Amino acid sequence: MGEIFVGTSGFSFADWVGEVYPAGIKKQEMLPYYEQVLGFKALEVNFTYYALPSKRTMESFIARTSPDFLFAVKAYKGLTHERNEDPTGLMRLFKEGVAPLNGNMKSLLFQFPYGFIPNGRNLDYLKLLKDEFGEFGPVVEFRNVKWSDERYMEILRGLSVGCCVVDEPELAGLLPFKPVLTSDTGYFRFHGRNKNWFGAPMEVRYDYLYTKEELSGPLAAVKEVASKAAVTFVFFNNCHQGKAAKNGRMFLEMLKGG
Repeated sequence: MGEIFVGTSGFSFADWVGEVYPAGIKKQEMLPYYEQVLGFKALEVNFTYYALPSKRTMESFIARTSPDFLFAVKAYKGLTHERNEDPTGLMRLFKEGVAPLNGNMKSLLFQFPYGFIPNGRNLDYLKLLKDEFGEFGPVVEFRNVKWSDERYMEILRGLSVGCCVVDEPELAGLLPFKPVLTSDTGYFRFHGRNKNWFGAPMEVRYDYLYTKEELSGPLAAVKEVASKAAVTFVFFNNCHQGKAAKNGRMFLEMLKGG
């Protein structure tokens, strides 16, 4: 079984202060606290969706974490949600920005919008992502249930591109929780189960705290995927008021049998 790494989608949130971070903590102290006190050994870097990564920021991440701390990075929205006809320039800039993470970066997550559906153009784009980012351990996260067909999982396996397993509300059109492994990287994201998903503000969508009972089924699925993967990531994205960190710590304890 490959090792299971648990963490959160982002770490530097003002509303975590007083919830999971102590009052008065400085911004530059948050990442060391995340690792050393909260006990997480991996982070999903989330700001890179909103802005292209800078070498300086990535160098600071490396400087503030242990040599064996791992990073997964979320791809810039210009590569997933706001695509141009020729994305090669953005791809080059993105690669340059994450370069300082070097061997500590184990996965690159491409989260696609609900409107990204299976068709020839989009399948060709997945092949392009593999060609351009294969060295970064690419993983795709789909929103639209049309991707859950097994033939698309086989295409991902053929490309050695990972498929993110999502836990989110059981709503028509959204992907169900369906454990799958399509590369040597297992990848899970927990978004919360708020039924008010479509059209809700982000602070509402991700304001959800899982119970231990709700995580017990996914725990077994994570272990099953990890038994076949080289490495498995579990990231909590229910970040409102520190709920992701609270559930991440809960999940770590459950993995230990606590």
